[in-house]
Amino acid sequence: MPHAVTVVPPPLQLPGGVLVHCVPAHEDNLIWLIELPSGEAAVVDGPDAEATLHLCAARGLRLTTVLNTHTHGDHVGVNRDLQRRGLLSGLRVVGPKGAADAVPGLTEPVEEGDEITLNGASRLKVWLTEGHMNGHVSFITTGAVFCGDTLFAGGCGYLFDGPPAKMLESLNRLAALPQDTLVFCAHEYTLDNLRFAAWVEPDNLDLRDRLEFTTRLRAEGRCTVPSTIGLERATNPFLRAHSPSLQARLREELPEAPLHDALAVFTAARALKNTARHRAH
Repeated sequence: MPHAVTVVPPPLQLPGGVLVHCVPAHEDNLIWLIELPSGEAAVVDGPDAEATLHLCAARGLRLTTVLNTHTHGDHVGVNRDLQRRGLLSGLRVVGPKGAADAVPGLTEPVEEGDEITLNGASRLKVWLTEGHMNGHVSFITTGAVFCGDTLFAGGCGYLFDGPPAKMLESLNRLAALPQDTLVFCAHEYTLDNLRFAAWVEPDNLDLRDRLEFTTRLRAEGRCTVPSTIGLERATNPFLRAHSPSLQARLREELPEAPLHDALAVFTAARALKNTARHRAH
């Protein structure tokens, strides 16, 4: 099955001459390859290594580091693939200490408050951003966050481990980053996320504009990631518990759900998204 993204975007530049390449994999995974000025590269998550290795060869890069946000198979599959190819040994593998046993080849377990440096060119802070999965971490650097399956463009990850309070805390923390911070999430889920968002908050004009723009991009096979923290604050329903129209839709669709505070609104919104009811509208 072809990937959701058929037009691969050019790399984006971060401070310090660091480039970030989008590497589509499987059906909707988005691998991020961080290219350092030294010619070294770090890969963030992924279901396999094929496209990443091809890009490294094409650009003359030396893959030295694997960064894993969490341990679902489509995120540590890149580790397993590199291992099968005999290429994982000797690489620096950075992953969540809270799930260390499930990260193939882990050499550097990290947790909240740790900081890592990629060949002196890029410093990344480690935040614990659980809720999707226990031990999930995000990597934050100047101007960008690599957030795995916690915060998506227009949405958030399933709460496999939860609880909702833990996910909401993670989302709110990410949302407090500077508004121009680029959000490098791990899947091209944006169009469906925004269709849900527009259904539950129909009077949000910023959201309406974003959905229209995203629909055009996806019709052309283009990638909608990264977004920005500012855009997520304005249009992502899981960051907008304060919205009266969102609350009204939740009361209409889930009349028994309590909506007495932000956590209750978030919990109801995530439960409603799980029903996929928005796809019938």
